[in-house]
Amino acid sequence: MGELNAFAPDVHTRRLITDAADGVRRTSGDRIGELVESALLRTLTDTVGIDPDGRIFIITGDIPAMWLRDSTTQLTPYLRFLDRSPQVADLVEGVVRRQFGFLAHDSYANAFNDGPTGAHYDPDDVCDDPEVWEQKYEVDSLCYPVSLAHTLWRRTGRTSVFDDRAHAVLRTIVDQLRAEQRHENSPYRFERATAIATETLPRGGRGSAVAHTGMTWSGFRPSDDACTYGYNIPANLFAAQALRALAEIALEVLDDEALSIDALALSDELRAGVQSHGIIDGPAGDPIYAYEVDGLGGALVMDDANTPSLLSLPLFAPAVIDREIWENTRRVVLSPTNPYWFEGTALRGIGSPHTREGRVWPIALAVEGLVGTPADRVRLLRTIAETDAGTGHIHESIHVDDPSVFSRPWFSWAESMFCELALAVAAD
Repeated sequence: MGELNAFAPDVHTRRLITDAADGVRRTSGDRIGELVESALLRTLTDTVGIDPDGRIFIITGDIPAMWLRDSTTQLTPYLRFLDRSPQVADLVEGVVRRQFGFLAHDSYANAFNDGPTGAHYDPDDVCDDPEVWEQKYEVDSLCYPVSLAHTLWRRTGRTSVFDDRAHAVLRTIVDQLRAEQRHENSPYRFERATAIATETLPRGGRGSAVAHTGMTWSGFRPSDDACTYGYNIPANLFAAQALRALAEIALEVLDDEALSIDALALSDELRAGVQSHGIIDGPAGDPIYAYEVDGLGGALVMDDANTPSLLSLPLFAPAVIDREIWENTRRVVLSPTNPYWFEGTALRGIGSPHTREGRVWPIALAVEGLVGTPADRVRLLRTIAETDAGTGHIHESIHVDDPSVFSRPWFSWAESMFCELALAVAAD
């Protein structure tokens, strides 16, 4: 990890991890318990770095950059330790501080370097900021840090992270989400010299045309793939939920009633926009959530493995979704109607246009279990464990007929979601 020092779990944190893994061993067997314990330790020791100034930097596993989304999701299974491990609470606070620092630097970027190193996914991108790895604007990149900060505060009572910079960032998040309700007036552009349509935006970097709907525009999905239509429904619902959390922070911690009122009003606008434009007739005639729309009549029926997804909405937007419409949507996205639903001799589930056809993502399998029944959770946990090709790692995607064919040999986000599912099974 370069000049960064590796994070070292203390004795108490290691004991909490071992105890949690022992609970998994009792419910799911020794092998799954060992996979969980190894993954929980590996994420801390191999992805978390600390610089000489004490700043935290978290890589995704095999890419030396910090994503606002991934750095949050990688911490998901550790959030249950917040009130029992001061070290974990310190880590989460450090991550939130770094995330807010990144957003203060560039609120449109999705991934950052550890300082002005000049590293980029593609050096020829329009954005040449040496601190930015990639400037793909994704609504969820604004929402995940808010969600993480809110969880830290509610579970520990810590408020020191909400300093003047954080206050300004929360204001920026609301202002940017509101500004992107009318994207045609936005200064944001993203262009990349590539023949891959999902890696750049059309119309001179503006993205495909959209009408005003009340929803907020996103250039890219949580997969880092370009949106086909500019209003991503899972991202808008996640934003509506995150704005509620932001409003609580603004009112109860920052004593900023105006920001709280503005955040709640915007949350309601996003939800109303989804209600008016993001709900369509499904194949059976029942109302379902579209994955993306443009307000001009275009609508995409699909789901993607990366979260927030339609399948994951009860996890990311529980207070703002219509449960009956989500149930209808769940049946559709877990079927061949979803063009990214794949089934083979080894496994079946949701994949992504981000990877090759016929590949299922363990992240999606974990989500399917977490929003399903206890029996679903047990079945899908075993499926993920049995399709690791004997590597002891959870991969990005796996071929439905041959688990030895996979992408990304080490993907920390997938390992954390596997751990979250295993710990849910142990708690059932």
